[in-house]
Amino acid sequence: MAFSGSRQWRDNSRFTFQRRRLRCRLGSGMAAHAVPRAAAVGVASRSEAPVATTIRGRTNLTLFSSKDGLDSHRIRLILAAKGVSFDLVPVDLSFPPEDLLDLNPYHTLPTLADRDLVLYDTGVIAEYLDERYPHPPLMPIDPLSRARVRLGVSRLVSDWFPHVASIILGPRATSEASRKRLREQVIGSLPIFKVSKFFLSNEFTLADCTLVPMLWRLPALGVVLPREAKPIEDYAEKLFRHPAFERSLTSEERSMRPASAA
Repeated sequence: MAFSGSRQWRDNSRFTFQRRRLRCRLGSGMAAHAVPRAAAVGVASRSEAPVATTIRGRTNLTLFSSKDGLDSHRIRLILAAKGVSFDLVPVDLSFPPEDLLDLNPYHTLPTLADRDLVLYDTGVIAEYLDERYPHPPLMPIDPLSRARVRLGVSRLVSDWFPHVASIILGPRATSEASRKRLREQVIGSLPIFKVSKFFLSNEFTLADCTLVPMLWRLPALGVVLPREAKPIEDYAEKLFRHPAFERSLTSEERSMRPASAA
């Protein structure tokens, strides 16, 4: 993969598509379904002001999630792939719920609360969910393959995700440079898609849960892949059509792609 070194981009309010008004303008290893609970805090009411719900007394798994953040989407996709029932609390960090402020000292998203356990590092949340809900597994069995998936996830987050943030937040010249570099990196990964069914594996893994939400955002980011990248687009379209991926999307994320392109 054609990766370059960079620091990890955190999924927080500064890095949402809402800040740049992109929300409207731009636009088989999975389990059958995930079930977000509690309609009052679900993704259905997008236009309403965030509601400060309480975590105290909850016994169900609770995810504090941004409505269009890349890291939050990763975790929603994992939960959808696992078919896990959970309470979804959409958060605008301009008006964070009191519970999030109490639970997470960094006030970042996503944040996961499971009874007395609170996690707020996306990679830790991802692996915790895979171990907490082992079926279907999202990591290979053998150590070599697991290490390969972990390294792939690490390099995506370190090398690709910062370009997404730069395209959204940077000045025009920086955004254009990041757009060009991200396109080059995606194209540079083409050989990987010619040798395996999924990303770095013949099974759906946490690496796919990291990559696919970013590929979904390419049109909104103004990144157009060339014709020779068709294996990447075929891979992406196959997963975009899966019911679990569809359930992982918020309405803000759906608007990043025209209906005909999804």
